Amino acid sequence: MPKIENAKEISILLPSPAKKYYRHGWQSWSLATWQDAEQKIAIPKPSILHPMQYDPAYIHEKRPHGSSLGAVKMENGKILLLGALDFDAHVFLDGDKLIGQYENEAGEWLTAECDKDEVFNLYAAELGKRFGKNREVKAPNIWCSWYSFYTHITEKNLSNVLKGLDDLPFDVFQVDDGWQQAIGDWIPNEKFPSGMDGFAAQIRRAGRTPGIWLAPLIVVPSSKIYRQHPDWLLRDKKGKLISAGFNWGENLYALDTTHPEVLEWLSALTKKVRSWGFDYVKLDFLYAGALPGVRKTPMKREQAYRLGLETMRNALGDAYLLTCGAPIIPSLGLCDGMRIGPDVASHWDNHRDDVLLSNFAIPGTRNAIRTTVNRLWLKALVHTDPDVAYFASARNTMTATQEKMLQDLALVCNYKATSDLPSWLRAKERENLERFLNAEEKKKEKNNFSAAMPIPQSKRVQDKLISAILGWAGNQRLILRASNWLGDKELKKKLKKQLKKNKNTLC
Repeated sequence: MPKIENAKEISILLPSPAKKYYRHGWQSWSLATWQDAEQKIAIPKPSILHPMQYDPAYIHEKRPHGSSLGAVKMENGKILLLGALDFDAHVFLDGDKLIGQYENEAGEWLTAECDKDEVFNLYAAELGKRFGKNREVKAPNIWCSWYSFYTHITEKNLSNVLKGLDDLPFDVFQVDDGWQQAIGDWIPNEKFPSGMDGFAAQIRRAGRTPGIWLAPLIVVPSSKIYRQHPDWLLRDKKGKLISAGFNWGENLYALDTTHPEVLEWLSALTKKVRSWGFDYVKLDFLYAGALPGVRKTPMKREQAYRLGLETMRNALGDAYLLTCGAPIIPSLGLCDGMRIGPDVASHWDNHRDDVLLSNFAIPGTRNAIRTTVNRLWLKALVHTDPDVAYFASARNTMTATQEKMLQDLALVCNYKATSDLPSWLRAKERENLERFLNAEEKKKEKNNFSAAMPIPQSKRVQDKLISAILGWAGNQRLILRASNWLGDKELKKKLKKQLKKNKNTLC
């Protein structure tokens, strides 16, 4: 029988030796997997990315461990689960025991032992009682600009894509990263001369719901908000800024979501986005609100994050809210959809990232499928977003089987999106996309995702040396900026080449 008890730390003696351990990642992109009980998963590299991929408070933990919950598969085939029902909790497999710990005061724990699906359903039900579920709304079909243009979006090129969608059954047309002046300065840049309200009106005239991306809990040094409001930023005990990672060629920093002025700003920002006419809002890089640090108002760090998210949820009204890069448990009940795995990519895997850097939160389709499949128990609480599916075979390096696996996962999640441009699709591919968008939800049991589940590991001595060199290089900001510049340059070349082939795709 399930058991609920209150404790700051709890220790459960396993009735039989553990065969496998369920490791649950902290936020959307963090690895979730079933690992062998004795398996050692290396600390991912480079360390500069740790704050934006894993919970930095536990990154150096050597025992099998996970955020909020842990479970073991035993010799009799039963699953024993230990799950937190409050914030700031972690679970460890320590020999023959499952140990749960809250970072601050005591909280409730659920202990249950039964079959796999039943035990996770019990945990989901208890979470739902405490935090709530998403609203009774349908998950939309989404066209998203990210994987076709990345940050190189303009009002002109997106207008042409909008026209090219024709009668494809997309509900939402989502403008992703690239419309804003800076990360932190959520004002349209010169690439959108009609303003975001003007472009949202154009999307609506085309019969689609306007969607938009923003990352409201992080700022970069080049933004005005960083320079004008240094007291809004999360710091440590010595007053040093807390790193939220590195991206866009800049250091990332977090806003303190307990600061009254930050909450006012977050509310005003999301009300402004809503007033522009966007009824679908994707909030990204949300983990920043729950990073360890000293806050203006002392409270649990995940509670502080939830305060910020709740403020934005209230300001958005009935807009559809998708959270991404989001701490899983403290987001429940406030969002309609949640990304539950890392970003996909136009490739299946990458030897450098998977084997040499041991980084399973880096974008890659196998990484995305692995973690998403291992979080499908969340479907009872929230729409589970597996990221986009690919249909234009000439635009990615995956096999047809790998493409199909990603498409099938989207149907299991019942959350369907793509970034493929209509002009990229051959006639058969367009038919497949249309069939996908019209398809009914699939059952997980009828699909085989086993090819994505293993954790790649190398036993070669030379790989350890290469790993150390790559880990060092990945921490050098100049190298990261150069890599970003070269990647950006290559992307621009590809987009210009596409322009020559098809006048309907503008760069």
